[in-house]
Amino acid sequence: MNFTHLLAFYEVARAGSVSAGAERLHVSQPAVTREIRELEQRVGLVLFDRLPRGVALTESGRVLFHHASRIFTLADAAEAEMKELAGIGKGHLNIGASATLGVYLVPGLISSFNAAYPRIGIDLTVSNTERVEAGLRDSRFSLGFVEGPFDASVLDARSIGSDEIAVIAAANHPLAGKTVQPDDLVDQVVIMREPGSGTRAIVEEAYAKRGLTIMPLMSVSDTEAIKRMLIAQHTLCYVSLLSVTDELRRGDLAVVSVDGLRIERALHLVWLKGRSLSPSSRALIDLVSASVGAPA
Repeated sequence: MNFTHLLAFYEVARAGSVSAGAERLHVSQPAVTREIRELEQRVGLVLFDRLPRGVALTESGRVLFHHASRIFTLADAAEAEMKELAGIGKGHLNIGASATLGVYLVPGLISSFNAAYPRIGIDLTVSNTERVEAGLRDSRFSLGFVEGPFDASVLDARSIGSDEIAVIAAANHPLAGKTVQPDDLVDQVVIMREPGSGTRAIVEEAYAKRGLTIMPLMSVSDTEAIKRMLIAQHTLCYVSLLSVTDELRRGDLAVVSVDGLRIERALHLVWLKGRSLSPSSRALIDLVSASVGAPA
């Protein structure tokens, strides 16, 4: 079985007829018929049922088509990556971002990048720190934006600043604008981000250092949903100050100060350690570094 045989088979299967497959390949119909006949002889199986109006894959043909699809998908990906490596005029980046950064910081950075490199496409997936790390490990993401701790043994990073996690409540909550002790919040009705989020991890770590365990009433994965719940209910939540700037300014929400407990976290742009970065990835790293004043 050679690549030419497999390509002829693949295009005919996709097109549903030998003539249409030949048009896709820009070759004559007899040439495609010959390639398929030689392939069937080589594997010792009939791959197509010949019908009055085209062809249909046999069971054996469907098995081979599955493998051929994977092969040509990989070939297309390899070609695209080689073109990207040839220069940064055109390319594509898959980026993962944890929730706070993905909603409140990264869109502005991507907008600036698109203005500088309009022919480089970007797919942004907003999740949590744990899932962004997993996406970098299995190469679904080229770059990631994460909050708080990450696995430095497998990821390289560029610092892009810091963020404060604060207790937030509706403006009419009894504790709004007041100062409380850390253990005062243990028995309060508290909403937190889901397990795996950078926000939750750093809050739990801060409490554990003081011998305290905070037990949230509810875990919610979406920060916007959390803010709506805070406004509608008498609850408290640890959230990033980045995510509530507008609500604090309007007076919808208020900070509850916690005596002796200031929770800050580092923000990073990360990528898989040892990975060869494409010119597009390097261009984004440089732009982000310049935007936040990080060292190159």
